[in-house]
Amino acid sequence: MEFEFTEDQLELQRAVRDILDAEAPPELARAVADGESDGAELWGTLAGLEWPAMALPADAGGLGFGWVELAIVLEELGRHAAPGPFVATVTQFAPLVLEAAGPEDAAVLLSDVAAGRTTGTVAVDEGAGTWDPAGVQATTRRDGDHLVLSGTKHYVVDGATADEIAAVVRLDGEVRVVLVPGSSVQPVEVMPIDPGVRHSTVSLDGVRVPADRLLGRGDATRATRRALEESVAAIAAITLGACQQIFDIINAHAKERIQFGVPIGSFQAVKHKLADMYRDIERARVLVYYAALTLAEDHPDRTLAASMAKAAAGEAQRRCVQDGLQLAGGIGYTWEHDLHLFLRRAKVGELHFGSASHHRRRVARLFLQSGAA
Repeated sequence: MEFEFTEDQLELQRAVRDILDAEAPPELARAVADGESDGAELWGTLAGLEWPAMALPADAGGLGFGWVELAIVLEELGRHAAPGPFVATVTQFAPLVLEAAGPEDAAVLLSDVAAGRTTGTVAVDEGAGTWDPAGVQATTRRDGDHLVLSGTKHYVVDGATADEIAAVVRLDGEVRVVLVPGSSVQPVEVMPIDPGVRHSTVSLDGVRVPADRLLGRGDATRATRRALEESVAAIAAITLGACQQIFDIINAHAKERIQFGVPIGSFQAVKHKLADMYRDIERARVLVYYAALTLAEDHPDRTLAASMAKAAAGEAQRRCVQDGLQLAGGIGYTWEHDLHLFLRRAKVGELHFGSASHHRRRVARLFLQSGAA
């Protein structure tokens, strides 16, 4: 494994940052928060640049880039608190469809995602959003050439706007994945922590879909868990980007804010907090890109690496949110300051697919199971 970016990857990072500086400034996040925009224009721009196709296989109309390149894009999306369906569609819906349907069927199903014509999301468990297929309670039954679903899914990202919902249900005791058109459900949006990341409660009771919308031919537990690893790593990358932006804002503030005739950044206590923030961010960055490498190479460590990255990103956000807000002082509490946009993005990332403590426990279990302890 190579742990340094190649020249092409560095150029990609620069290009992505320049594009998002222009297309996803803080004003866009504010417009979404104020209900003046739904972020669709950004999705249209990204689709025109073929970003949704970046990590999809060539058979599905994808560009065939690897997971490291996708992680670069995700970190920058977090750094800009970018709204829109990119994350749910590309890092949640697409991996689950690819894993559950298999390469041939997925190539057909994901071609519209690659072209930016279809957005998607996932509806897995009924609880706190850890995506554990063992906890799936929603069911489906056959009725002629249709499937009839029942159950309720909570905290479905973009559940009110997605064109397609990949719902994980039980059929004859097996975990299966069913594609549900977004137009066939009536989701109820919940109050968001981050206005750029919308969640919904989706009731599947009585929803009927053609039987050919059942993906794969057997139990999808393993497929769901493999897709989860990609989604966990993606949220870790986004959280990392938000934490980096918080640090950049506070570091600049510490150099400009004058107290007792000197910049507050010259005070030892402030220096210590900034140093701790920087350390936690860099630790998270190493683990996020290690997770991306394991996903790109389908390495046996991918499960462990994804949980390590999510735990480190969660710990980084905890320190950056707490100390960043404190160091900003009174201005950090105001709606007019941009800081809260990134505090929210970092905090909501901690809640997606298991908290830092959840993933630390998972890492411990994996080590014990491997005999490494």
